[in-house]
Amino acid sequence: MLAEAARALNDNQLTRAEQLIRSSLVVSPENPDALRLLAAVAVATGHFADAERLLRGAICQAPGFVLAHADLCTLLGRQGRAAEALGLLDELIGAGDGPVWALSLKAATLTAERRADEALPVLRQLIARTPGAAIPQISYADALQTAGHLDQAVAAYRKALDLDPASGLAWWGLANLRVVRLSADDVMLMERAMEKAKPGLDRVRLGFALGKALGDQGRYEESFRRYEDANRVRGLLIHYDPQATEDFVRAAEAAFTSTLFDARAGHGNETDAPIFIVGMPRAGSTLVEQILASHPMVENLGELFELRNIAQQIAGREISNAALPGVIAALPAPQLREIGDSYIISTRRYRRTDRPFFTDKMPANWQLVPLILLILPKAKIIDVRRDPMACCLSNFTTYFNRHTSFPANLADLGRYHSDYAHLMDHLERVRPGRVYRLGYERLVEHPEAEIRKLLAALDLPFDAACLRPHENQRSIYTPSAQQVRQPINGEGLQRWRAYAPWLEGLRDQLENL
Repeated sequence: MLAEAARALNDNQLTRAEQLIRSSLVVSPENPDALRLLAAVAVATGHFADAERLLRGAICQAPGFVLAHADLCTLLGRQGRAAEALGLLDELIGAGDGPVWALSLKAATLTAERRADEALPVLRQLIARTPGAAIPQISYADALQTAGHLDQAVAAYRKALDLDPASGLAWWGLANLRVVRLSADDVMLMERAMEKAKPGLDRVRLGFALGKALGDQGRYEESFRRYEDANRVRGLLIHYDPQATEDFVRAAEAAFTSTLFDARAGHGNETDAPIFIVGMPRAGSTLVEQILASHPMVENLGELFELRNIAQQIAGREISNAALPGVIAALPAPQLREIGDSYIISTRRYRRTDRPFFTDKMPANWQLVPLILLILPKAKIIDVRRDPMACCLSNFTTYFNRHTSFPANLADLGRYHSDYAHLMDHLERVRPGRVYRLGYERLVEHPEAEIRKLLAALDLPFDAACLRPHENQRSIYTPSAQQVRQPINGEGLQRWRAYAPWLEGLRDQLENL
């Protein structure tokens, strides 16, 4: 029964999942697995207090229940209570002889709080406690990459591969450094690992890493086929629904009219502190974020889930994608200020400086731009656009984890891009000039001119440091981390053309854009 409930939860069938879980709890009211699943339903519907109570109950019944501890730490972090989560973990760790999983959770919690440098010594402790394990070594490499220690990250991934030569997680981590070229020997080792890999996520990661390595070797058709196979398997795991995205966009175009925005004018939180960076993944948003983070008046907060959490709470239980725009459009005007206030309050925990502006770079927030316009009417919004063929190919060759619902084939990628472009074009018609559109190709070909225009659009004075974003040593938590640590260049602009013979389906999908 609980296995069926877990599947329903994964498919967002929350009512069905809750019915199954509660039926199980009638038979076994203290079952920690059931309590944890019911907590997941509570989180999905925005009932965080109930979720916390359930998770603490699960831990009380099973003190070593690692997944419940992990969920509780994540939940506390989402509520700005990471210090409390870290305190609980420190109690478990004690003088250093506590469970190794508590060390792992502490490192993960610190990383989630954008504190990768603080996670590094914790991970070194974990490695010392588990010297033959590859996973802690991979986590250490990930944190080193995030913190900008590229050479050390490469060495750590290689060390993990010494411990587990077939680790798809380690191979993808190495491949995902982007600026590291994988050798023919690496290809041979990965192909050997692929022969033994079982179906599932590790095989998917190996496929993406092999695609990258074969591309580095100029073996583009083989590279494409590896990406194609890996995406096919990933698609079976994530259940992306392209029709749901299209339905959402159509509903948003109907709901968010100039009349609606005019009627809601003067409401919402009036702060101009947030700068939202939206668009397709792999379109250049991390570079734009790095440029702005180099400005002395702007603090980078990375990819924040706060807006998503707010939308989730507005939606409530099982509101479909198509219904959400109507629910947002129907919000009473006085409530818009309260929601805007809650966003500003929830982002304070990430602030480390007193700079007057901050960036929130979550590409998928393009779907929530209408919500931003309503609850934060003075916030700045940047839509980063890249050539559709180049952008979709880059997404096709990037491994997104199983928790990211994102297209896994070229046709759906093209459709997703079209939906995104249609909504942003609609918003430009009903609120002209409200979203600043920045072309990635123009930015890398004419950086100074485009950066000056960008800063002017944001009402920021020009600062020469923005022309040298690669000198900014901040931690970066996205796949583009190593690329934006290089001087601005157009090196990857034409990369997609090497794969052009196999992109006809994508081209057909995009031809009407």
